[in-house]
Amino acid sequence: MKRVLITGAAGFLGSHLSDRFIKEGYYVIAMDNLVTGDLRNIEHLRSNPNFEFIHHDVSKHIVIDGDLDYILNFASPASPIDYLKIPIQTLKVGSLGTHNCLGLAKAKGARILVASTSEVYGDPLVHPQNEEYWGHVNPVGLRGCYDEAKRFQEAITMAYHRHHGVETRIVRIFNTYGPRMRLNDGRVLPAFIGQALRGEDLTVFGDGSQTRSFCYVDDLVEGIYRLLLSDYAMPVNVGNPAEITIGQFAEEIIKLTGTSQKVIYKPLPQDDPKQRQPDITLAKKVLGWEPKVAREEGLKITYDYFRNLPEERLYEESNHREFQKK
Repeated sequence: MKRVLITGAAGFLGSHLSDRFIKEGYYVIAMDNLVTGDLRNIEHLRSNPNFEFIHHDVSKHIVIDGDLDYILNFASPASPIDYLKIPIQTLKVGSLGTHNCLGLAKAKGARILVASTSEVYGDPLVHPQNEEYWGHVNPVGLRGCYDEAKRFQEAITMAYHRHHGVETRIVRIFNTYGPRMRLNDGRVLPAFIGQALRGEDLTVFGDGSQTRSFCYVDDLVEGIYRLLLSDYAMPVNVGNPAEITIGQFAEEIIKLTGTSQKVIYKPLPQDDPKQRQPDITLAKKVLGWEPKVAREEGLKITYDYFRNLPEERLYEESNHREFQKK
């Protein structure tokens, strides 16, 4: 039985990846320090004999007994509300954490896939964004801790590939949504759904003209799975190119939830990208992958998931862990 280590496994994407690899017949070692992850996301797997959980911070040395075939490094805060509060941990997990995972891959002879992001493109001057675009990032802005951590992650991953011959894969993930997102994590989709369910007005930052492209989580996991098993070592965009303005999206959520709330507008945060749309030509060519789940269908599944949560979860603070300054 092949063994896979998934870091950040108690998070949104990590938990869905854990599900997929269990389903595919792998032995899954899940690792998370639970700073932004939540054990409730993997509770249903804890009794599975092919699943084990290790509570550990990947910024510190990683020890795994036995063989390891694959590593998926998904450990990182991923929403602005997190990385603005814990910028140093965000930089450390992207640098030291990635270094530790790459060192483990080298020692075990394992193939490693690292989770990069569309944020490596910053506030792009090219639209849509393809993998050849180097990006437009403010390294000293408030968001720089995340963007530059991920850019460094890509650089050190390629260095390990070229210098040490480690088998590496890099996925650039665009906006993704689905069950188990943290409702109050500050990202637009869960924020809108949470506000609608709590009877609050929907908050749009800026004038609502900025765009996002939303990919349903099952589609993303399929793309990641195919990339891991491919022979392609350079970065690949995985996301849904169906672009929508935030203003239009707010109207879609109001229609979906049947809420009577209105949309209110607030100033746009610093360095918030105005446009975000993946060019997935490469993913189609190399992986034979494209998204299958339409936004309307994915939103309904996601809304039903959130609607059936206990009411206290709707009001749970996104910083339900104490973030200590380090």
